[in-house]
Amino acid sequence: MDTPQALPVLNDTELRVLGSLMEKSKTTPDYYPMTLNGLTAACNQKSSRKPVVDYSENEVTLALDTLKRKGLISTATGGSSRAIKYKHNFGIVFPVVPSEVTVICLLILRGPLTPGEINSNSGRMYEFDDLDEVQTILEKLATGDEIAYVEQMPKRPGQKEVRYRHLLGGTIPEDDAIDEPVRRSSGELEARVTKLETELAELREAFDKLMKELM
Repeated sequence: MDTPQALPVLNDTELRVLGSLMEKSKTTPDYYPMTLNGLTAACNQKSSRKPVVDYSENEVTLALDTLKRKGLISTATGGSSRAIKYKHNFGIVFPVVPSEVTVICLLILRGPLTPGEINSNSGRMYEFDDLDEVQTILEKLATGDEIAYVEQMPKRPGQKEVRYRHLLGGTIPEDDAIDEPVRRSSGELEARVTKLETELAELREAFDKLMKELM
């Protein structure tokens, strides 16, 4: 058995293009493989996407070119249309089954998700039997013998359910796994507290000075 190639590290545009092809292959099979125009619209749609983007056809074309060189997409022609159409090869390049492709696709298009969120958003692509099946697939994708496709993220403050993220964008240090807004708000709070303490000390000094003058 051939050893599968290493997981690629893709940029944001490549991820959105690949994820959109994965999704549309299942949700709109009559329009798959996809034209450049249809794929661009799929990348930019406002539902089921995080973040929402506004890529031009040129940006999508550049991403398609690099994905093709990495073997992750291929072109298709023929039929009544002469337009070049595109399809993904993820399930060919890597040893994953449709249920696993669905999980990876959702994480690419929607960002980190809990098992429950994956289960509730997967319907048009794949019907999982229950939440236990989703959890089993996530554990398999995270602890594969040769390739890890996803990883469990550290829990955020106050968070009950764990979230998972895909690894096609590369890994991140554990310290960076905390959401940036949480870090930023913590830093801002510390700065505000320091400022208030300084102002309070100045007010006390001014008050003490005034009381001495009145005595």
